[in-house]
Amino acid sequence: MMGFDLKEHSHKRLNLLTGEWVLVSPHRTKRPWQGKVEAAAKNDRPQYDPGCYLCPGNVRADGTVNEQYTEPFAFTNDFSALLKDTPDGEYSLDGLLQAKSQKGICRVICFSPRHDLTLPQMTEEAIVKVIELWQREFAELAKNDWIKYIQVFENKGDIMGCSNPHPHGQIWSLNDVPAELVKETNQQKAYFEKNGRSLLSDYLQLEIKQNERIVCANEHFVALVPFWAVWPYETMIISKRQVQNVTEFTDEEKKALASILKQLTVRYDNLFSTSFPYSAGMHQAPVNDGKHAEWHWHMHFYPPLLRSATVKKFMVGYEMLASPQRDITPEWAAEKLKSLPEVHYSEQ
Repeated sequence: MMGFDLKEHSHKRLNLLTGEWVLVSPHRTKRPWQGKVEAAAKNDRPQYDPGCYLCPGNVRADGTVNEQYTEPFAFTNDFSALLKDTPDGEYSLDGLLQAKSQKGICRVICFSPRHDLTLPQMTEEAIVKVIELWQREFAELAKNDWIKYIQVFENKGDIMGCSNPHPHGQIWSLNDVPAELVKETNQQKAYFEKNGRSLLSDYLQLEIKQNERIVCANEHFVALVPFWAVWPYETMIISKRQVQNVTEFTDEEKKALASILKQLTVRYDNLFSTSFPYSAGMHQAPVNDGKHAEWHWHMHFYPPLLRSATVKKFMVGYEMLASPQRDITPEWAAEKLKSLPEVHYSEQ
């Protein structure tokens, strides 16, 4: 009888950062697809759109006029999910129905004045300026001692619910630590207290040694498909030097991060010759909450596309009711991404 093989047989994998498991079913890639097909992403945006709320000099939905900005630009979201003047309060009924007030500050980050430039199409020098704006925004938000966590993220593409095609990201800061970050903090803290080392430092050394899931790397960062990845082409960027948050990166590391961001996102676009959608975000230590020696900066990329530019992975049924599940193995996905050109398909 054939022995157990990760590449062939159903199995579950442990997510080191959350302590949760994901089901992997490699044989399911052979099934035919007769399900929903999405519309292909349009790649014909102009450099400037007079009707865009985020282009320089345009009027936003609330009547504010954007600056004639020439570099990355930040402003407080006109329709923030969190507001800083929300009063403190709690609600409880018989210990079963509970609620607490939540306040925060939500910022929008326009990556470029150009309406048509996504990260993979920007120069590394231009991406460095985005990183520096992330750093400034993080530092400024952290000055509010009531803020406990700062989430930097980007939703790219209509399929990920992006409400405006102008390339941009967001920063949500809030008065407590969100659920996913509580999990990651607990896992990293337990490992650090036991071993005296960062969980992701040891994991990264193992990944480098195996060299099965690494997509691209440079002197300061590694982009890889995590062993426990859920989404088909999910990746994670990990800094080789353990830092708690983005403000700690040196000038050299900022250039290296810009390079790895461009390399990874170009490969994404080249996979299906489309502007590849994803939700991406940094995970970093809580702020105004004492020292977090266990924390190691990293950045997640969660893209939904599975078989082509028009077929996506749905998280339904078993995934919603029981456990995350994936078909293609992380090793296969990493090899596929690694093999793609580093020159954007529009320039080839």
